Amino acid sequence: MRPSATDRFVIAQFSDLHCGDPRYDPRMLERVIDAINGLGPDLVVVTGDLTVNGYRDEFEIAKAEIDRLTCAEVVVIPGNHDSRNVGYLHFNDLFGTRWDHRELAFEARHPAVGERVRMVSLDSSKPDLNDGELGRHRYDWLAEQLEGPPAFTIVAIHHHLVGIPGTGRERNIVLDAGDVLAILDSYSVDLVLAGHRHVPYVWQVNGTLIVTSGTASTWRTRGETPPSYNVVTITPTEVQVSMIALGGRSTSQESRFQRNHL
Repeated sequence: MRPSATDRFVIAQFSDLHCGDPRYDPRMLERVIDAINGLGPDLVVVTGDLTVNGYRDEFEIAKAEIDRLTCAEVVVIPGNHDSRNVGYLHFNDLFGTRWDHRELAFEARHPAVGERVRMVSLDSSKPDLNDGELGRHRYDWLAEQLEGPPAFTIVAIHHHLVGIPGTGRERNIVLDAGDVLAILDSYSVDLVLAGHRHVPYVWQVNGTLIVTSGTASTWRTRGETPPSYNVVTITPTEVQVSMIALGGRSTSQESRFQRNHL
């Protein structure tokens, strides 16, 4: 039996808009946002690369589109393209902090789930480099954000923590991924949302689901992988990851995983 609406917590994730790129498709992004608004998720997470070169006008295009989301809780993080040309200053101005922690009180809306959602967002970008890194100076901060009463815990980071099939030779895993994964494991993080390589995939590492998103609004794709976005549905017993294809030969896919951190 499928859970009722009050038994589930729904997250929509999209990534790598690349506003300003010649292959950016505003009509595609419009369709994605309309679909997410129709879905009515509890949380929307945009996992970086809003722009192609970090310029103000590119950020303003992304801001106008993201502002069309009707969800009350929207988390936006920067990617490596957003830190080009000191673009992180424009990100700060238009979207706020690049490091965030939220305790989302959804017990009243979802009494059957009976838990909180802890949302921690990280900036893994480095100015004018494609590489990603959290940095030792941020480890204590991350640990402090993950502490607290039991909750379904989500971390958003642009760069991926493990290799993604179908992305060619690996170059941009987070430079200190091992240390970051150890911190996430020590606090039993349930879900990591990432972007960066434009290929959707799900890894399960020590009970943590690492979910990457494809590009939601460009044709900067790899091989026959189409643009896409993700819908993650959390129930009391499982996590469902739906990868929604937007074009190409591939079709949408759904994966189900038993919750390991109950």
